Amino acid sequence: MATSTQCCPECEGRLRESESETVCGECGLVVAEDNIDRGPEWRSFADDETEKERTGAPLTRSRHDRGLTTEIGRSTRLKGRKRRRFARMRRQHSRSRIKSKAERNRVYAFGEIRRLVSALDLTDHVRDQSCVLFESAQKEDLLRGRSIEGFTAAVVYATCRTASVSRTLDEVADAARASESELTAAYDALNQDLGLPTGPIDPAEYLPRFASQLDLPQAVERRADALVDTARDRGLVSGRDPSGVAAGCLYLAARQEEYDLTQAEAAETAGVTPVTLRSTYQDLRE
Repeated sequence: MATSTQCCPECEGRLRESESETVCGECGLVVAEDNIDRGPEWRSFADDETEKERTGAPLTRSRHDRGLTTEIGRSTRLKGRKRRRFARMRRQHSRSRIKSKAERNRVYAFGEIRRLVSALDLTDHVRDQSCVLFESAQKEDLLRGRSIEGFTAAVVYATCRTASVSRTLDEVADAARASESELTAAYDALNQDLGLPTGPIDPAEYLPRFASQLDLPQAVERRADALVDTARDRGLVSGRDPSGVAAGCLYLAARQEEYDLTQAEAAETAGVTPVTLRSTYQDLRE
């Protein structure tokens, strides 16, 4: 605070000036105030202040209009004719947001993608990339004759594959509002027409999540990771279900570390049958 030589009109005490007001240091009287913010009208969250943002929420690819829509809110204080008037305005505003059937399908699909991403506990990056992939599929006219629910599940699964996020086809199908056959048909269409960079899934991607769900110690997880490398070097991964390979490695690692884990528990967590688990387990033992 800066000290002024002026005096208080009440007690003739010394006044102190701050950025917004002038106060008497003796009696506390507020002599003058200035509540205007004279700083810059932009914000910057970067250290070098090169990117200046002014107002509004950030743009997002998970909305059909990038999140620029104005919403007419609801209030319990509105009564009678005014309440009915705002209800009509809200209804007309909602209709004006969607200009075509393709945009209506995109609105529904983006809502379904957000629901799937939340149910599968995925990141915002997967959500946004899934919406972009759905837009690409819609522009290529891949949705003709196929269900929107199947395509929303397919784009989420495809994004997980390209982003190396460990989610199995069964997990996505269980959370989706489409059958596994619809999901598979839509995913095959995406792969064939868009040429997605989806390579083979590494079984090691499933180890941390499976180990956490089975409450396994770190020693077992590290041993299972080494077993996955061994299985990859000996050609035991190619042509097999990666989640089944991960479950087999975890079961064998638990046996070697003398940790109590049954085949049924490991297979149920991985979403495979005990027969699939035993196939990898027997090959690694040999």
